[in-house]
Amino acid sequence: MGSSGLKGGLYRPLNMEQVRTIHEAALGILERTGIGFEPDLRPVVDLLVRSGAEIIPEQNRLRIPRNLIEECLDLTPERVVLFSRDGNNDLDLGDDRVHLGTGGAAVKILDQKSGRARPTTLQDLYLLARLVDKLPNIHFFLRPCIPTDIPETDYDANVFYACFKGTAKHVMAGVNTKEAFHDVLEMAASLAKGLERLKAAPFFSIITSFVISPLKLSSGPVRIMLECVKNRIPVALSGAPMAGSTSPLTMAGTLAQTHAEQLAGIALAQSTSPSAPLLYGGIPSRADLQTMNYCGGAIECGMMNAAIHQLADYVRVPNYNSSGLTDSKIPDAQAGWEKGMTTLLTAMSGSNYIHHAAGMLESMICVAFEQYVLDDEIIGMASRVLQGIEVDPEHLALEVIDQVGPGGEFMTAEHTFKHMRTEYFQGNRVSDRSNRTLWNRQGEKDAWARARELAARKLVEPGPEYIPQDLDQRLRERFELRLEESEE
Repeated sequence: MGSSGLKGGLYRPLNMEQVRTIHEAALGILERTGIGFEPDLRPVVDLLVRSGAEIIPEQNRLRIPRNLIEECLDLTPERVVLFSRDGNNDLDLGDDRVHLGTGGAAVKILDQKSGRARPTTLQDLYLLARLVDKLPNIHFFLRPCIPTDIPETDYDANVFYACFKGTAKHVMAGVNTKEAFHDVLEMAASLAKGLERLKAAPFFSIITSFVISPLKLSSGPVRIMLECVKNRIPVALSGAPMAGSTSPLTMAGTLAQTHAEQLAGIALAQSTSPSAPLLYGGIPSRADLQTMNYCGGAIECGMMNAAIHQLADYVRVPNYNSSGLTDSKIPDAQAGWEKGMTTLLTAMSGSNYIHHAAGMLESMICVAFEQYVLDDEIIGMASRVLQGIEVDPEHLALEVIDQVGPGGEFMTAEHTFKHMRTEYFQGNRVSDRSNRTLWNRQGEKDAWARARELAARKLVEPGPEYIPQDLDQRLRERFELRLEESEE
């Protein structure tokens, strides 16, 4: 069984009464407190006003009644499919089906040779896409780093080109303007051999950080969000309040605010384009109140992101959230325990699209090639938990037990050979299970060193050509693409 799309729902941090209580609290926030907006968004929020919402003009605040929220939720698809280009890694989002992948907007990367942090480049982004394409337990490629070596004016087309060039897995990223969205749409349509074919099976999607917590719509991202839904391109409604800083310190308060922000975003999207595909995108986190730094690796982040799936499931909308973050600067033990705990919790909860689950270090500021290999192992282990323990006559093995009998051995039994590669997680060989003598002989390498070697080997392996040369040339003539052909 593959590791993508397995069913979660094994961990529920909230009981059903608590879910209902938070949902009612969020509806109350929108009815009573409302959500703020910049004056230039007045034509957008007027869509909701015509349906019954109320504007407080002197405060640029919109109050949304619960019946309007409920009507918009009824229009929102319960299931969204994020397609891959080759059909081998389609993501069926809904129910408790779980998919984990990359994420972030890092501006630093650990250099493969020196291990020291340096600025990220467009070439790094392309190589990371190629690496993730070969790691089976990383299910999608959300742009993990910002190329710091290209002009901002060329940013969006180059980011998506590098991603499309490196992987056939589903690609997600943000864009800076509506015009940039249409550039990416044109590029993807060329790869799909037509806009209608692309819309029928979209292999890219857009993140929009539509809300500034607490409770204020962000003008540019809202417009991009609405452009996505008008064109039927799936969009993740990203909102990331930080407990103690941009949301209440308590987890329940942060969840209520997050839920309110998401409901407002859903209402805007569905009022603009009914039944448009979108992801409930709550990503609650917490602040370190001693430093006010972001604490992505906190265990409570795993708990709150697991609870987010319950809230999204309650309103029947597929969700996007987060795991696998760490405050560690390198792939060390702290990174391991922070990543392992949050990824296991969100996977067990049934979250549908869990980004940040691979590659991230230093509270999302940094990535590392070797960390993707390590996180592929962590995700694979979490996915094995979701498979559970199969109990049937074949797996109970009573006949084999009878045949072997007291004092026998199972190593040479046919039943052992039949199940030896499927019953237990095999991994990508970054975990070392040799004895100390062999480990000494092989150089006493730690997990970081082993992962560095595995990543380097995968990067030199030849891979598929995801953009044919003739189309590649046409794209280069159409857009200011800066990934050097010699680097491809």
